[in-house]
Amino acid sequence: KVVARGLRDAGFEVIYTGLHQTPEMVVNAALQEDVDIIGLSILSGAHVPLVTAIQKLLKEKALNKPIFVGGIIPEDDAKLLLSQGVSAVFGPGSSITEISHRVKELVNL
Repeated sequence: KVVARGLRDAGFEVIYTGLHQTPEMVVNAALQEDVDIIGLSILSGAHVPLVTAIQKLLKEKALNKPIFVGGIIPEDDAKLLLSQGVSAVFGPGSSITEISHRVKELVNL
């Protein structure tokens, strides 16, 4: 919620879907809301399989949307996610300013 609120305060329209969303729920929301980018906050440690599932579903639906991920993500996992096509990974201590700036770059604002 903190990042969603911070991005709203920075002028972004944010569709916050809540906690414990399945990959299907995330992709369906992205499709229904016609989003420009998908941001995920994953604190469960399941970031690699969740992101992989979301990417697979996006591909199946021909949705080419950048994804950024935040959470407590080990460096090796962050590198793996980036190599799999995730646009940005933010760890603890990342500022809203840093996240906002990167999101603007990713959606060409």
